[in-house]
Formats: sequence, C-alpha cells, structure tokens
Amino acid sequence: MKQGTTPKQPSNATAVILFADGTTFFGRGFGAETKSVGEICFNTAMTGYQETLTDPSYAGQIITFTFPHIGNVGTNEEDIETTNPAARGLIVREDVTQPSSWRATKPLDEWLKNYNLPGISGIDTRALTRYIRDNGAPNGVLCHDPSGKFDLDALQKEAADWPGLEGMDLAKEVSCTQSYGWSEKTWTIEDGYTEQDSPKFKVVAVDYGAKRNILRCLASAGFDVTVVPATATAEEILAHKPDGVFLSNGPGDPSATGEYAVPMVQELMEKNMPIFGICLGHQILALALGAKTKKMHLGHRGANQPVKDLETGKVEITSQNHGFEVIADSLPDGVEESHISLFDGSNEGLKVNGKPVFSVQYHPEASPGPQDSTYLFERFKNNIEKVKVA
Repeated sequence: MKQGTTPKQPSNATAVILFADGTTFFGRGFGAETKSVGEICFNTAMTGYQETLTDPSYAGQIITFTFPHIGNVGTNEEDIETTNPAARGLIVREDVTQPSSWRATKPLDEWLKNYNLPGISGIDTRALTRYIRDNGAPNGVLCHDPSGKFDLDALQKEAADWPGLEGMDLAKEVSCTQSYGWSEKTWTIEDGYTEQDSPKFKVVAVDYGAKRNILRCLASAGFDVTVVPATATAEEILAHKPDGVFLSNGPGDPSATGEYAVPMVQELMEKNMPIFGICLGHQILALALGAKTKKMHLGHRGANQPVKDLETGKVEITSQNHGFEVIADSLPDGVEESHISLFDGSNEGLKVNGKPVFSVQYHPEASPGPQDSTYLFERFKNNIEKVKVA
C-alpha cells in the first residue's frame, strides 16, 4: 500500500486502522466493539499471544502479530502475566478460529471482549509490518464498529493528536499500589504451579510493570519475594530488610520513570545492595549510573532476538519488548557493556565493576520465548551469596 493513501472500503469491513499520515487498512473486527489509540508496533513471536497481550510493557501499544495464526489455541487463566492487560488492541492476518487446545477455557474473541480490547483481522500484516518498519512504530487508531461506518477524518486527527510514548511515564499506571508477597514458582506440566516453601534469600522486586513469570522465576531460584510499587523509596525498600533488589520490566520512557526511580537506585547502590535489573529496570539502572537512554526507531519485540555475551562469547536467543535503549557510549567509567544485540548492535546489558550490580535489556523469564537466559537468576543469587559471605 502506498503511504498516506486510503483504499476503497470493502463492503465487509467492520474495522479500520488509520495512521496520522492518513495511511489506512480496512479489515474485519473482533473482540470489543470500541476504538483505541496508541503506538502501533509488531511482534515476531510465533507463540504466546496471551502472555504478550498481558505483558504490562505493552501499555500504550497496539500489537501487530507477524505470525498469521493467532487465537487458535484460545485462552486460559494460567497464561496471563497481569490481571488487567495493558495493551490497547491487536492486529492479525487470519480470522480467529475456535480454540483447539486442551488447556483452553475461553475463545480469544470472548476473552478480548471481557477486557474491552478491540481486534482486527484480514490485514496484510506483511505490508503493515513494512509500513511500521519504515515509520518507526507510528501512532495510529484501531476502530471496531460492526456497522462499518467510520469517520476517517476524525480518526486520523485522533492518531495525529496522540502524544506518543516519548516522555510518558506509564510505570505508575501498571504498577501495584501496595506491597505484597509472592511465593508461586514456575509452571510444570506435572504439577502446575507450586509454592516456594524454603527460600534462601529475601528479595524486594520493584514493580514497574512486572510480569508474573518473572516473579515465579525469582521464587523458583530460591527467593522470598516481596513486590513493591514503582514509586517505593529506598527507605521503604530497606525496611523489608532485603538481601537483594530486583528492578522489573515495564512500559514507557525510562527518563520519565527515572524522575523518582533513579534516586532510589542510587541510594541502594551506595549501600552495596545486590541489584538485578531487566528491560525498563535495566534502563533505570543505567540512568542511575549516569548513562543516557533514547527512543529507538523500531525497538525489539519478539521471542527470537539474538544477544551476545561479550565476556563468554555465548549467543542467547532472547525474548524482548522495548522501544527505548541505553546509549552504550554514554556508560561511565567503571560500568561495562556486558551484552549486545546481534540484530543492530544496540546495548543489551551492563555490569558495574566491583559492585554486585548488573542488568540486561531482555526478558530472561521468557514468557513467551526461549529459556536460554534463566541462568541470570542464579547469577543474582550468587552475587547475594558473595555479599553475605564478605
């Protein structure tokens, strides 16, 4: 499709995607009969659409799935990463079929309606992905109306007026509002979810938009986990007497969230607290160390992202979802770049010399995605053990 064009509306169109420059895609609506505005991005993962839709890091975003068959295994109550999905809608190639999985408890269409999320199918997602690639995750509107009557001018203006994610603090919107404990471990086909009943260390997890499976991985690694809100101060965190602090994933611009998160992290580092950050937590840690972040043209979203460990030379296939990056050249003396992306060479990790502090840009809990990076939870535990012994 030529950029900025509006094709003739098909007679069976019940949904539309419209970008700020007027580029329009018509399709068939499903899910909630509503409209949603946000940053339209694409995700290349072939599985785990329910985990993706409930990942709080997707706050403010409408997700295009590049894999054509989405919805065919339905939904269930176990594969969610947060109670209320933060994503604003989804775009797929094929019409959603009835679920065929023995684990399914509800069709995707019904599940979306429960959360007031609109969807659109029948889209040439290859053409749409190329458009997003060239325009860098642009702002757009997804509107589902069974009548097929759309005010295209008004929708285009709504897309143009949306401010975008740069400068936006979304962590407060998806974070918990009060502290709570977590003991559930990762799922197995034999036992489902089990409880951690003999933890070795106590960890405070700062919730910038934490996925449940991250907390499960911490519990499985032997931690007694307490989750605190994104705005928690160092004093409030230290009151829990943690052996280590985990900085979670989350949405939005790290520089905006850093207004209140950076002073907390700096105070913890002064006390030689073991710290492990991922995704937004990685970016917050970098800012606390004096580095800088920036908005990426496209970002990384998918479960097939190759990352190289610069110390070992090992390549990990990782799960990622981020639209901002740490500027590697801005890392100060005493802070080393530990991992890089093999897609574009961008920063994927750091470590602080002489301190039990490290972070990665990707999601080591892999929900969905490969499990190449779960060893990082053990690295966190080893850092805590070294501090306890010293």
